Amino acid sequence: MDAQDRPDVAIVGGGIVGLATAYRLVEARPDLQIAVLEREPQVGTGQSSRNSGVLHAGLYYPPGSAKARWCTAGKQQLEAFCTEHGVPVAHTGKVVAAVDRDEIPRLHALEERARTNGVEVERLGPQGVLDHEPHLRALAGLWSPRTAVTDFGAVCRALAQRIDAAGGQVHTSAEVVDLEQTPEAVRLVVTTRDDGTVPGAARRTSEVTARTVVTCAGLQSDRIAALAGTAGAERIVPFRGAWLRLRGDAAGLVRGNIYPVPLPGLPFLGVHLTKRIDGQAWIGPNAVLALAREGRGPWSVDLQDLADTLRFPGLYRLARRHLPTAVAEIWRDRVLRATVREVQRYVPDVEVADVERGPWGVRAQMLEPSGEMVDDFRVRRHGRVVSVLNAPSPAATASLAIGAEIRDQVLTHLP
Repeated sequence: MDAQDRPDVAIVGGGIVGLATAYRLVEARPDLQIAVLEREPQVGTGQSSRNSGVLHAGLYYPPGSAKARWCTAGKQQLEAFCTEHGVPVAHTGKVVAAVDRDEIPRLHALEERARTNGVEVERLGPQGVLDHEPHLRALAGLWSPRTAVTDFGAVCRALAQRIDAAGGQVHTSAEVVDLEQTPEAVRLVVTTRDDGTVPGAARRTSEVTARTVVTCAGLQSDRIAALAGTAGAERIVPFRGAWLRLRGDAAGLVRGNIYPVPLPGLPFLGVHLTKRIDGQAWIGPNAVLALAREGRGPWSVDLQDLADTLRFPGLYRLARRHLPTAVAEIWRDRVLRATVREVQRYVPDVEVADVERGPWGVRAQMLEPSGEMVDDFRVRRHGRVVSVLNAPSPAATASLAIGAEIRDQVLTHLP
């Protein structure tokens, strides 16, 4: 980056939410100078692309929540963007399956919530479940025909191309290490690597002065927010999720998406199966405490990240509340057969020999000091900085709707 760079808007983070915000800004105000600062050598390599690729229809989310509002609108907008720019989308549908009788009342409550949110769903009996997923065994189900899959990494790359084509700038290997507000502007200290593909490459430090800043820093959102003055008492606690893959012909045991009835009080959806846009069938992910926010391997340890996690009292209050679930997640993470047994509750034909270990990723989960998981989007504004503090699923689905709302907040500083 040039030390004299003075964009109108600097966006910290080149994941899907940051890119969608930049896209909405250049779309609405092509006269503005927009700069996206992404610390990795490529855009969208974190949470944005390390996922199952599901475009959620919006049936899970409490009516009136930001999730419910942004998911429904954002899905339509993202599908239109994908159609226009050649990113594949497949409407594979989803069956939420109740395999035990005590799950049926929760399934009916989920149906009512979906209808309140305006999401198309159909109640299924055992035969109806088989009509959609011939290898799924369940007492009852809920069919969501508009659930789809795509490649969110490809979406990120398409967004970056459109931003560049409209005159914006996407800088990779550019890490924001300090940030200071003044009444007139925001000063950012940025380090860049001459060769972003080489971890040990020489770093240069420059200053960027922007009229306003948006932070969409994902796993680093609380730390960047602390620099910006938008942080609260909540903290990011990283959770690692790993997928399994069905080998060869076993991928044919899944047509679309098979999801469990969600447990109350937990944002993690449990064991589920997804037929991805590339034809692979993935199982998971699970959720276990990660020892590093940005680790290069699933068992990477970052001492600062670990210390920050262990110092936060909300972690221990969460653990006391959900200890049996946490132990079960760790057991299934380490013992392949245990995960397969859970899958067999839904798809009995899956065998251990059909399964192999697949990709992994780290999820940014925001916790309150009370131990409560922050389950909705959290966006906070302070002066000339708008911070996206929490962007859980369905952030990728909702990204263009989130970007439009942040754009409107930003433009109040840019008459």
